[in-house]
Amino acid sequence: MRESLKAGLTTTARITVDDSRTIGFMGDEVRVYATPNLLYDVEMTCRDLLLEHIDEGQDSVGTHIDVSHLAATPLGMWVELTVTVESIDGRAVKLEFNARDAVEQICHGKHSRFIVDIDKTIARLKSKIEAADSA
Repeated sequence: MRESLKAGLTTTARITVDDSRTIGFMGDEVRVYATPNLLYDVEMTCRDLLLEHIDEGQDSVGTHIDVSHLAATPLGMWVELTVTVESIDGRAVKLEFNARDAVEQICHGKHSRFIVDIDKTIARLKSKIEAADSA
């Protein structure tokens, strides 16, 4: 990790709610930003922020998320998602996030990520797959 990774770092991503990010189970007139897709966008925005401040050969994985999805965002509307590094403890990073659409705040919450070495992660996964195959 680089010295530039510190509490207070922030970034904002603007996302357009396209068809692939919406629910479809209530019909086309009620296509709104789906919570699982919101969570994915939160994770990727947090990861993108961290990637700017960690070493080559490292990445981050999500370990916990706490979200309040407060309001529906219709298909086609933009969302601004802001994430901020709250604290760092070794490789564990806690972030806060909030998002708003063109009308109102739509969510807020906290997300924890852990910085990993990609090569070590690959080795652990291969070992786990081997253990499962021999079980």
